[in-house]
Amino acid sequence: MAPAPVLLLLCFLPLSESFSSGLVLDSCEDMTPRHSGLRPQTDTSPFTVSFRVGRDITVLLQAPASTPFVGFLLQARAVGSGSPVGSFGMGSESAQLLSCRNRPNISSADCGLVKVCLSEPPGCDPALTASCHFLSAMALPGGPAVRYELTGPSEGYVSLGLSNDQIMGNDDIYICVLGAEGLVEVRRAFSVGRTAPRMLPLGNVSDVKASERDGVLSCSFTSMNLISTQRSSGLNTSYYLMFAHGPSQNGHIQFHRNTFISSSRVDISQPAPVQTAGWPHIIRAHGALMLTAWMGSGSVGMMVARYLRGAGSEHRLCGKQLWFMIHVMLMSVTVAATVVAFVLPFSHVKAWSGGAHPVLGCLLLTFSCLQPLLALLRPGPHHPRRFLFSWSHALMAGLVKVLSVASIFTGLQVMDGSVQRWLLKVMGGFVAWEVLFFLLLELQALWIRARLDVVLVSLFCGGNLPFLLALLVGIGRS
Repeated sequence: MAPAPVLLLLCFLPLSESFSSGLVLDSCEDMTPRHSGLRPQTDTSPFTVSFRVGRDITVLLQAPASTPFVGFLLQARAVGSGSPVGSFGMGSESAQLLSCRNRPNISSADCGLVKVCLSEPPGCDPALTASCHFLSAMALPGGPAVRYELTGPSEGYVSLGLSNDQIMGNDDIYICVLGAEGLVEVRRAFSVGRTAPRMLPLGNVSDVKASERDGVLSCSFTSMNLISTQRSSGLNTSYYLMFAHGPSQNGHIQFHRNTFISSSRVDISQPAPVQTAGWPHIIRAHGALMLTAWMGSGSVGMMVARYLRGAGSEHRLCGKQLWFMIHVMLMSVTVAATVVAFVLPFSHVKAWSGGAHPVLGCLLLTFSCLQPLLALLRPGPHHPRRFLFSWSHALMAGLVKVLSVASIFTGLQVMDGSVQRWLLKVMGGFVAWEVLFFLLLELQALWIRARLDVVLVSLFCGGNLPFLLALLVGIGRS
C-alpha cells in the first residue's frame, strides 16, 4: 500500500501545471498567469513600473522589500490594440524573453465551409504538420474585409498572391517576412512581370498577428484593401490564389524557391474546396526527357564505353566496333534529349527562373554538347597525344554525370509536393544502385578473371528501369 502522502499527491496531480522553463506561451493573448493556485490581482499593486525614454525605452520594475516578486510578464501594446509592438532586450540574466508576437493559431479547420484554403501538400493541416505550406482567405460579414492566413517553413518569407491568371505578374501580394531585427512583419506589394515586386503601403490592414518558430513563419491579418490586379474588366470577385516562399536577406525578399497556384479561379465570398494546379504538360515533358536521358540512355551509354569496350570486338557496324557505335548512338540520343528538354521550359516561361536548378541545367547542357564536339576532333588511336583526349573525355564525362544527378535532384525537389518526398527518395535509391554497380564492375576489372562485364551491365540496365518508371509516374501525377 502506498504511503498516505503519496496518495495525496496523486489526488492533486491532475490539477497541477508545470512551467519549468518559465515561458508560459498561453499567457501571450490575455496576459493572465497560468500557474496553478494563482489568481489575477484586483487591488492596488505593490510593484511599480517606470520608464526612461531615450533612443530606447528603459523599463524598470521595482518591488518593496517586504513583497519581492518571483516572476513577471511585460508586454508593450499600441493604445486601443491587442497586438504587441516593439521588441525587448534583457538587461539581466535573471529574466528571459518570451516570444509572443501574437502567435496566429492557423489550421485547416473550416476549409471549404467558411474559408477557402490552398496548401502544399494538398490537404495538409499546418496545426499538425510543420512542413505544410498553407494559405486561407475568409470574407468577413458586413463589408469588403477579408481575413487572410498564411504559414509554412521558409528561410525568409511566405507570401500569397491574387491573380487573374496562373502566371506571376500584375498580382496583389501580401508577404509574411522575417525582418532585419528578427521580427516577423506583414507587407503589401504589387508584382510587375517577373521582376522584384513593388512594395506598397500596408493600407487598410488590421488585427495583424505574426510569429516565427522553428523555421516556420505564420501571419494572419484582416485587409479591407481593394484588389487591383489591373487586368480586371468590370466587377470581378474571382481570382487565382498563389503561394510562394523563399529566402530573405536583412528583411529584403529574394527570388522565391517554390510556388503553387490554385487550379481554378476562387470566389472568396463563396467557400468551396480548392485544388492545387498541377505542373504544366510542357514542364512535365521537360522532366521526363531529362530523366530518360540521364537515367536511361546516358547512364547506359557511359557504362558501355567504360566496361564493354572489349566485348564483341569481332562485330562491327558501319566499319566501327559494335560497342563504340552503341555508345555513340546512346550518347547522341542523350544530348538531343537534353537540348530539347532545355528549350521546353524557356519556351513556356519565357524568362529566367531563379534557384540552382536552371544554373545546373545550363552547365549540364554546355558540357554535354562539348563532349561530342571534342570527340570529333580527337587524334588517331596511335597519336602520341591520344591519352590527353582519353583523360579529358573521361573527366568531362564524370563531370557531366555529377551535373545530371544534381540537376535531377534539384528539379525533383521543386516538383515533389508529397509529405514523404518520395520522388527524392527514389532518386536517392537510383544513385545508390549506380554506385553499387560501379564498384562491382571496378572490382571485377581488377581482381576477377572471368568476364562478367556483360552480365553486370545487363543487370544494371534492368535495375534502372523500375527507378525510371517510378519517377516518370511521379512526374505525371505531380
